[in-house]
Amino acid sequence: MASLEPKTKPTTADSNMKRRKKRRYISRIGCFGSNPNPKSLEIRDGDRSLEMEANNGGDHPSPTHLVVFVNGIIGSAANWRFAAKQFVKRFPEDVIAHCSECNSGTLTFDGVDVMGERLAEEVISVIEHRPQLQKISFVGHSLGGLVARYAIGRLYGKKITKESSEENGDCRSFEYENQCLDEKPKGKVAGLEPMNFITVATPHLGSRGHKQLPILCGFQVLEKVASRTSWIIGRTGKHLFLNDSDEGKLPLLLQMVNDCEDLRFMSALQAFKRHVAYANAHFDHIVGWKTSSIRHQHELPKRQLLKKHDKYPHIVNVEPPKTTSVKQEVPLKANVKTIDMEDEMIRGLNKVGWERVDVSFRRSKQRFFAHSTIQVYEKRNGFSV
Repeated sequence: MASLEPKTKPTTADSNMKRRKKRRYISRIGCFGSNPNPKSLEIRDGDRSLEMEANNGGDHPSPTHLVVFVNGIIGSAANWRFAAKQFVKRFPEDVIAHCSECNSGTLTFDGVDVMGERLAEEVISVIEHRPQLQKISFVGHSLGGLVARYAIGRLYGKKITKESSEENGDCRSFEYENQCLDEKPKGKVAGLEPMNFITVATPHLGSRGHKQLPILCGFQVLEKVASRTSWIIGRTGKHLFLNDSDEGKLPLLLQMVNDCEDLRFMSALQAFKRHVAYANAHFDHIVGWKTSSIRHQHELPKRQLLKKHDKYPHIVNVEPPKTTSVKQEVPLKANVKTIDMEDEMIRGLNKVGWERVDVSFRRSKQRFFAHSTIQVYEKRNGFSV
């Protein structure tokens, strides 16, 4: 992208016009990242902006690692403002932090698939305008983790055209070859090298029964009522409560633990070098510990054995990644009543090695808002560029 800085000394009116054009451009692609000046990085939130100077001077190449932040239900890009700022501060020369803007407010009721399609298109739009990008990572909070998992299935092997401005102002295109579905995976997501896939309090196993919605206190009657009234939050509710067995197919979340038709959900997830699942061990009333950490009940650490991390006091347990072999996949058309959906989702997702990070805010003043608090605090731990 050509520099937006003027070559000649502008008038006040020209400066204002260029500033408005620049803001419109950044707003259109919804990007929290670097501006054309390599010495500074800009984070935007609507009409508010904050520019941070890089600590080290001199000319530096443009950041090559795109980190996509995805908000949860009824959320917005503003939810990730603080975390995005911390990422840019920590990796000022390496990272472009993009807070997704395409799914906010009541748009989050449209369903995981619709939201995932929107996110995929938004990511493509960002990449098309940044030819220097080489790597990509995703960080999703709550429902945003599921949306990101859907989007990478759509972006896996996707043909991307990237525009680069030459010195004379002309543009040329860079294209990545599309991968045939019959070929072995080449490991690209949106034409970039997949690095980190991080979820924070994400209901990977859905919210149906099994104490997955802690606010219902495990009462089966309340869980059944919640499942039957899931339509209140639209198609998203159907997906979360696994009530979307359309045309004899399995619920979407169950489909997403396999490669499904032209959507390579697991191939895309496996392509990432690192997978991390942050989960609240206490006080998360929205998303249960099991579903956010992708475990069976008996696999959860004993609460009395949880201990404070030396460097990060809210982290109480870290499990290194391990994978399990899955010999047989669930067919796309099956009798839902004859399979244990929770078990199948756990088995499917464990095809990749998840680093599980258990968090507790039980001694914090913000413990009753743990579901949102974890989004702010835990992004500092172990992110790799």
